[in-house]
Amino acid sequence: MEKLISKQGYEIPYVFEGSGDEDLLVIISHGFGSSKESTTATTVAEKLKNGGIASVRYDFPAHGESPAEGEDFRIENCLKDLQSVEEMVRECFPEKTIGYFSSSFGAFINLLYLSSRKPTGKMSFLRCSAVDMPSIVDRWMEDEDLLQEMKDKGYVVADEGYVKPLHVYREFWDDLKKIDLFRDFRKPEGMALRMIHGTADETAPFADAAAFAEKFGISLIPVEGADHSFTVNNAMDIVRAKALEFYKENGKNE
Repeated sequence: MEKLISKQGYEIPYVFEGSGDEDLLVIISHGFGSSKESTTATTVAEKLKNGGIASVRYDFPAHGESPAEGEDFRIENCLKDLQSVEEMVRECFPEKTIGYFSSSFGAFINLLYLSSRKPTGKMSFLRCSAVDMPSIVDRWMEDEDLLQEMKDKGYVVADEGYVKPLHVYREFWDDLKKIDLFRDFRKPEGMALRMIHGTADETAPFADAAAFAEKFGISLIPVEGADHSFTVNNAMDIVRAKALEFYKENGKNE
């Protein structure tokens, strides 16, 4: 594990996979409450490495091995951290073509990033995209105990099934309320995009992903019966294979 200093002054832990001689490098962004060491992030990185593609996977603020506190888990900070990682990659490997792989909340951030920054990446593969992340958090906060905790303390602690307890502050929730990807997304010219989504996803509903893909002309791969974690049958095998195929296909066009 290596560390990069963020634009806000805290450390961004990251892992580079590859020899350094590859033509393509993929930046991997994880989901809400997950980390750069998730099964998705690590096995996709391994699949890419075996296919001759390098990768960098990193932790969002307050996730995984990030030393940042919950107050730093803000949408703008997540965008800046992805930007910092990309700038580091571009500085270290100026000749490489950059791609993105992201899951769930990471895909939400990736799509915002493509719309609001000046990405140098040329392709992005999005798994179980949380295209309506504000509604996902709103549904979560319908729990009366959580809502009362937020009112009393200004934050809630999310720890069910997460890598470590995640302090989610009111300010993060307020950030989300200002965002509508269906309204705000702008596809950069020349950007190759592909989505893959489980038809049984109850966290980030398949219908939302399908509507987003249709609106913006993005290729969508449905995986029948797969849930948000892609734990059924060989669903993650499909993700890894389709991701590698996507990067190989679009890398040839560079």
